[in-house]
Amino acid sequence: MMKHLFNKGKDETKPTLLLLHGTGGNELDLLPLAGRIDDEASVLSVRGNVLENGMPRFFRRLAEGVFDEEDLIFRTKELNEFLDVAAEKYEFDRGNIIAIGYSNGANIAASLFFHYQEALKGAILHHPMVPIRGIELPDLSGKSVFIAAGTNDPICSPQESSELQSLLEHANANVELLWENKGHQLTVEEVEAAAKWYRHLLSIH
Repeated sequence: MMKHLFNKGKDETKPTLLLLHGTGGNELDLLPLAGRIDDEASVLSVRGNVLENGMPRFFRRLAEGVFDEEDLIFRTKELNEFLDVAAEKYEFDRGNIIAIGYSNGANIAASLFFHYQEALKGAILHHPMVPIRGIELPDLSGKSVFIAAGTNDPICSPQESSELQSLLEHANANVELLWENKGHQLTVEEVEAAAKWYRHLLSIH
């Protein structure tokens, strides 16, 4: 099992929001974010199982921006299986999960799309990178992804976000990419834009 918390929402027809923190964060970090996106939805917030110098992460890296691909694949599988178990335990719709990830959490969410067709219905990815290259993505028709990126992000270069968008679009996902003239931090503006994207998404489904 992964360390996590689950808050049952007021409206069970809404997606379950899967919260995935950045390096050094925990399962409490993004709760305010979930409240801004949808305060009626159920929330499943997970803590990464890997420690880097005492800081929780979702998978190991070999250096800044260099992922341990073997560990990434293993941890992505672990998270996907955890979602199966959690959906049964907490009785939410396994097919209606929208991930909200920041930095390292956004990378593992992107990795779920790359490896498992049915893992997520959609995702809000704040400052993600391409999780892995050189693999064929499953058909992501019907999946929706919002990417928030900073043009001056020192950790995640703009090319990473653009490449991720194009890889997901080639796999038939519907992707919206928001650029801000900012760095790697999570900004109020991108959260507001994500909330707007999310409301639009619910209105068309």
